[in-house]
Amino acid sequence: MAKAKPDPRTDPDVPQGMSIELLQDLHLLTREGQLNADARRKLKQIRHLVGLLRPALDDALARNPEPSIVDCGAGKSYLGALLYSLVLGPAGRGKLTAIEARPELSQQAAARAARFGQDRFEVATGAIGTFIGVDGAKRPNVVTALHACDTATDDALVLAIANNADHVAVVPCCQAEVARQLESSKPSDPVNAALFAHPLHRREFGSHLTNVIRGLVLEAHGYKVTVTELVGWEHSAKNELILARRVNRFDRRARETLRALLERYQVEPALVRELTARGLDPRAEPTS
Repeated sequence: MAKAKPDPRTDPDVPQGMSIELLQDLHLLTREGQLNADARRKLKQIRHLVGLLRPALDDALARNPEPSIVDCGAGKSYLGALLYSLVLGPAGRGKLTAIEARPELSQQAAARAARFGQDRFEVATGAIGTFIGVDGAKRPNVVTALHACDTATDDALVLAIANNADHVAVVPCCQAEVARQLESSKPSDPVNAALFAHPLHRREFGSHLTNVIRGLVLEAHGYKVTVTELVGWEHSAKNELILARRVNRFDRRARETLRALLERYQVEPALVRELTARGLDPRAEPTS
């Protein structure tokens, strides 16, 4: 007699109340409704991120009759589909906008949202940087980006800062730009230069420096920043989660630290360049 397959609704990695059909459509469950190793890894990351985002989402729902959530570099919209299914759907209000540059993926996400009745799930096709005013006059309350590669994470942060988003959550991926800039950096201090003299160290140090700069830029614009792990390192090497909540207009000390850091390592990442081009230079001394 064939052994009965386990019910996915009893699996601890399947969120309670989640549509099994939607998970199958996202290929997070097999056609038979089961979890394979790769799907379990993805689902665990997204489920855990939704849990970490809960305070921001609850705050947005408590303070706004129709909160706006923007998911940048949405890809196949795993995160957006789960955020809608687990949070906005049950709440009965709020809008989610997924921004994705690849038309084939945005079309798939839009079709899926229609199939599953997610009528407040909107898909915008194009580069993140072209959607600074993504929600018209209404600013986003929460901006997310899960594994948006290289400078796409910076684009998401620019969108959040330029629109005065209340909350930001990004899981960076493949930070390569600063590592390339470090190749021509010549710090006067040989101790600092030794930190990235070798290509392997330059890549790792550049990745770390990128995220330190991102945190300082958010603080410079008045956000309280928390940096933590997304899930265990056995599940993903791209595991750093930057959470930020807007609490002030700016932070003078963060701006001073950012200026010193950029000068010491002679780098200027996309995040700083783009904000400066929009009149939001995080290095500038506040006027008031």
